[in-house]
Amino acid sequence: MLPRSARLTRPEDFARTTKSGLRVTSKSLVGYLYPTLSNDPARCGLIINKSVAGSVGRHKLARQIRHGLSKYLLQLPLGSLVVIRVLPNASNKNLYNDLEKVVTSLIERSMAKT
Repeated sequence: MLPRSARLTRPEDFARTTKSGLRVTSKSLVGYLYPTLSNDPARCGLIINKSVAGSVGRHKLARQIRHGLSKYLLQLPLGSLVVIRVLPNASNKNLYNDLEKVVTSLIERSMAKT
């Protein structure tokens, strides 16, 4: 589970990350990473639209993604903002594989930019 301090909560942070950040796409997820100059730990947020599933299904996906993201927190660049958007065709079968691909690609691309 992601600690509260590692979660994005402000709409401005979501907007900045999705509009100006690096973007990586997989079959069921889109990942965004926005590097900042802060030395704070990375913070992550999720976007799961109603077209993905009903309320129970969306919350289940959110728990799974937050759990999967927790192991990458220390690998993410300091001060970075990360947003994971779940696409409507997301399935539980390949969610962890897609999450791993997206996050590792974001980390690699952010390191290449610096």
